[in-house]
Amino acid sequence: GVTMFLPEEDRYSNSKQRINSMIAALFGGRVAEELIFGADSVTTGASNDIERATGLARNMVTKWGLSSKLGPIKYGDETDEPFLGRAAGTAKQGISDATAAIIDNEVKDILSDCYKIATTILSDNLKELHSMAKALVDYETLDRNQIDDIMAGGEHRAPIAYEDSLDSKKKRTQK
Repeated sequence: GVTMFLPEEDRYSNSKQRINSMIAALFGGRVAEELIFGADSVTTGASNDIERATGLARNMVTKWGLSSKLGPIKYGDETDEPFLGRAAGTAKQGISDATAAIIDNEVKDILSDCYKIATTILSDNLKELHSMAKALVDYETLDRNQIDDIMAGGEHRAPIAYEDSLDSKKKRTQK
């Protein structure tokens, strides 16, 4: 994905809604593959996005106090490796098995809800999704103008950078 995120320190000022949107956006590529090619054809390409989405959801629950079930309490310590989950030794961090299970369920619920949101958005815009997929096959890149055209229901056109590179090739061959 081309999605950019703020550095760690700046994330504290993000709202719960914005973080949920970021997680849903991270799932976009995987959901698009599922919708276009079918569940059995999903590739491993989204693994980094899944890792980042999981990290955001876990931080919402354990670090930023954005879980209604667990409230504004910090769970674990700073040396936690967020992607190892409970394997990082929950006993010495003072988290009971029961609390760890609640944390895992909350993280799973957040991820599941965001996945559903991404699926709904892409399903509701399936025609546009197919147009974007075709534009990517044709031009390997999409710029904002192309996306605006597609979302307005129009045909996709070449991105400006693509047209520029064709013009410079024509100029070189015309000499």
